[in-house]
Amino acid sequence: MPVVQVRSSAPNGAAVRTSVMVGGEQRRVQRGDLTCLDGSSVSFALPEPVVLRMGDVLELDDGTFVDVVVEPEPLAEIRGNDLTHLARLAWHLGDRHVPVQVLANRLRMRRDAALETMLLALGARVTPIEAPFDPEGGAYAARVAHDHAHDHAHCGHDHSHDHHHGHDRHDHDHHGHGHGHHHD
Repeated sequence: MPVVQVRSSAPNGAAVRTSVMVGGEQRRVQRGDLTCLDGSSVSFALPEPVVLRMGDVLELDDGTFVDVVVEPEPLAEIRGNDLTHLARLAWHLGDRHVPVQVLANRLRMRRDAALETMLLALGARVTPIEAPFDPEGGAYAARVAHDHAHDHAHCGHDHSHDHHHGHDRHDHDHHGHGHGHHHD
């Protein structure tokens, strides 16, 4: 069945036909097919790429809906001593361009031994878990104009060397990424 749009939720009383489980690269769709849990398939021919998020629904051309379920993956759950400490931990991860899911009192990221060691050294409590990962879109995200109550963001970005941020020119190295960024 063709998908006509991706929505953040189904309207009240809408018929939900089945669910589709997505993970990894399957979450970013524009064209192609996905197999639902009941064996049926849905096809995409969207004008722009969309990143499917946990809780989204796919509106089909017959007016029914398919729930989106994000496949669990190995993650590290990060807790701080208080919200100020947690904000500092988030800053350190953001400074390294690490995709992070922000929750009320904790952060989640994909498992990374080096980052986990750094976080432990900064006083974080790091717990390995298996859960769906729904990272923030961030400043490099491309918005998609559909019926969305939240950002369906392209999670990747390039490290081009000509960023224009409108501030004074400076160069800096992002902690061992092996390249500097040049700002004009």
